[in-house]
Amino acid sequence: RKATNISLLVVLGVRRDGQKLLLAVKNMGGESEAAWRAVLDDLIARGLRTPELLLIDGGAGLERALACLWPEVPTQRCTVHKHRNLLAHAPEALHEEITADYNDMIYAETSAEVMRRRRLFLAKWRLKCRGVADSLEEAGDRLFTFTRLPQSQWKSARTTNAIERLHEEFKRRIKTQTVLPSAETAAMLFWSLLASGQITMRKVDGWQSLGEPPVSMHLDLVA
Repeated sequence: RKATNISLLVVLGVRRDGQKLLLAVKNMGGESEAAWRAVLDDLIARGLRTPELLLIDGGAGLERALACLWPEVPTQRCTVHKHRNLLAHAPEALHEEITADYNDMIYAETSAEVMRRRRLFLAKWRLKCRGVADSLEEAGDRLFTFTRLPQSQWKSARTTNAIERLHEEFKRRIKTQTVLPSAETAAMLFWSLLASGQITMRKVDGWQSLGEPPVSMHLDLVA
């Protein structure tokens, strides 16, 4: 039999005490809006309340599904995924410069400095490589929602690295098995590795301030 890649839709939650929880892992045959909506509707039916913050990778299907369910909930686009998007819009010779400018912006020390460097990034790359600037603008303010949170939370709130780490750990655990018999087997094994404690998840950074709501984004800081 020929081996094929599969897409497992994974949803993590964070409790008030900062502990991450695996809420769902399902094979839905893809990452369409309908697939994500089915996963999210099931979570709601099981008792999931409206989240206080959404952290997403930027996939179009997930974004549309969330927009239908929770259009008012603050949403953070993963800064790592957006970095990859930017590089995909530029020749390799510019990658190092784009990365340096992007990191200077995303990892600036204050909200005001992040927004100042956002404006500088857009002004520079509109002239140097328009596709890079357009890609950054595509994410809009959702790429900078983390700046509305207490700074102690910024590290965890900027990216979907928690799910990426689970993926890497899952691959490491099953590498000796070469091929799993079905997508359903992969989902069940994922659950069992977490339930048995063979894969663990630490608390998010800054969990002590999770009770503080996001502040409003000031218009004079928006590029």
